[in-house]
Amino acid sequence: MRILIASLISLCCFMAAAVVAETRVAFVLGNSSYRHVEPLKNPRNDALDLTVALEGLGFDVLMGSDYSQQNIRDAIERFAETAETADVALFFYAGHGFQVGGQNYLVPTDARITSPEDLQTQTVPLAHVVEALERSQGLKLVFLDACRDNPFGTAVEDLPGVGSGLARVGTSADFMFAYATQPDNVAYDGTGRNSFFTQALLDHIYTPGQDVSELMIAVRRDVLAATGGRQIPWDNSSLTRAFQFDRNPVTVSEETMLWQVAIEAKNDALMELYIDRYPQGAHAGDVLAYLQTGSRTRALGIQDEEAEAERLWSLARRSRMRPLLEFYLERYPDGARREEVRRLLDLLPRAEDSTPEAICERLATHPRDATASVPGVAFDQLAQNTLAAIQACSAATVQSPDLPHYTALLARATAASGDIARAVQLYRSAAEQGDLRAMVSLAQLTESGNGIPQDYQAAMALYERAAEAGSPDAMINLAVSLFQGDRGKTDPERAISLLRRAADLGSAKAVFNLGVLAQDGVIDTPDAALDYFLRAARDGEHEGYRAAAILLDEGRGVARDAGQAANLLLRGVAEDRGTLLQQLTKATGDWSPDTIKAIQSRLQMAGIYTGTVDGLSGPGFSAALTRWRNGGFKAEVLVAN
Repeated sequence: MRILIASLISLCCFMAAAVVAETRVAFVLGNSSYRHVEPLKNPRNDALDLTVALEGLGFDVLMGSDYSQQNIRDAIERFAETAETADVALFFYAGHGFQVGGQNYLVPTDARITSPEDLQTQTVPLAHVVEALERSQGLKLVFLDACRDNPFGTAVEDLPGVGSGLARVGTSADFMFAYATQPDNVAYDGTGRNSFFTQALLDHIYTPGQDVSELMIAVRRDVLAATGGRQIPWDNSSLTRAFQFDRNPVTVSEETMLWQVAIEAKNDALMELYIDRYPQGAHAGDVLAYLQTGSRTRALGIQDEEAEAERLWSLARRSRMRPLLEFYLERYPDGARREEVRRLLDLLPRAEDSTPEAICERLATHPRDATASVPGVAFDQLAQNTLAAIQACSAATVQSPDLPHYTALLARATAASGDIARAVQLYRSAAEQGDLRAMVSLAQLTESGNGIPQDYQAAMALYERAAEAGSPDAMINLAVSLFQGDRGKTDPERAISLLRRAADLGSAKAVFNLGVLAQDGVIDTPDAALDYFLRAARDGEHEGYRAAAILLDEGRGVARDAGQAANLLLRGVAEDRGTLLQQLTKATGDWSPDTIKAIQSRLQMAGIYTGTVDGLSGPGFSAALTRWRNGGFKAEVLVAN
């Protein structure tokens, strides 16, 4: 796939804000067991799992499942009383919901609608929840995972204004509405324990220092990838201040945390978990080198066992990996978090309980479609497991025929087996049903002439269709073509517009490329480049650390700031594939002495550098940076500077 450049991971802050006690309340409702309409598999699980997550984030939660109309009305009144004085009030609903005349209705489990007149007496208008929340002076967050379409068929379909999914809600200040999918569209119930939307929420809600707007970008990116673009979450916000579910300082990614926990523990099982979860990860080389040394497993050399246990729990809760929770109980059977660990373990499915859809996703997901739960698999690695992938994906297409995403994954596995002709047929089938990955993959095959007659115009038409439907990859490919003038003329204005759309959908690569354009004065202002690079870094484009640090080190378009440059470089050293560590030790002179001194000072505060703070390289500096990368990272050192 053609791209402009690489990408990054963003930092929201460099200084820790004072943590003030905040009253948080929530009403979480999941309706699954409907008596008179189609039951839903996941809402009850969604409500329970989100309740556990919210309680861990300081929410006082009123949870309900399979509520009747009276149950819901009574709970809304109780919730309204607690929300009135709360700093943050959250409402989450999973279950059937539909709209009539632009008004949304939640469906109780005892609802029975046989005529239009039953609408008001059998459902609960979402407006009742909104009215209850309006009594609160705090922030109001409303998450709606309303699955499927009008479940009552002909009983209400003739009402004026009956539409698909839920309608957009407009409110006063300090509300945010988050929908599982775009207004007027329907959401899927999910193929595992949770819906796609709730799964994405659970995967990102514990990201430290992440604003709720950034959370929704991450959720949108994951759901779009998990459904092949058939479902795109959407939000409508009038919040007047920032809100983070987890207000701890920004730290490294889950991937890097796993590497650091594994290397600190000197544990083979955790190393193998890393390779299984992140086969192409930034630390895969470090892990393989460790596993090949022959002097691997040994007792933990922990200086602060309580701190190490807390670090492991933080990672396990954030990543929701069963093996980490099991390792916690094995290593710390009397640990302070043991009951919370057991509670979370009870919610997470075991590997042997995986559905064909989950196995298909794990074996065949494209790296560009990676989500927090599924890392994506390189083509050459997929080629080593094609039989298992084809079997799982074939079963998944049968069990979830309304999700062409699994047909697209089957196509990828088939291509990896060498049967390109059959893969093209499957890609075409999935593309015709609206799967974005299938459109992009088919466009690439058409553009290159791989297994199909080469046709540049047909390829561009596929990219255009995929971009229109919401594929960030297609948008980036089209942007590159328009910048380069591949179709006979350039169109920078449209290319930039495509990159901005891709960035809004969560593409870190697009954000990074916008940073390059801003840095070069093509768009915005040079100082905006720093924000773009930081955003990209936050979302996994590690080159953003270096790009942002260069601006700060040189004062290019922004005020010089050696301290912030040092913070970014140290984050990059911890996160990337080792490139920055090599650059800082082999080409120290490429950076100002002030920035190198700032790095040395921070390594000294972390207790891993004992040399002179002189801005010069040397064996001690190199060793300290290596130690920092291999488990010595301390977020508090960066926050304090």
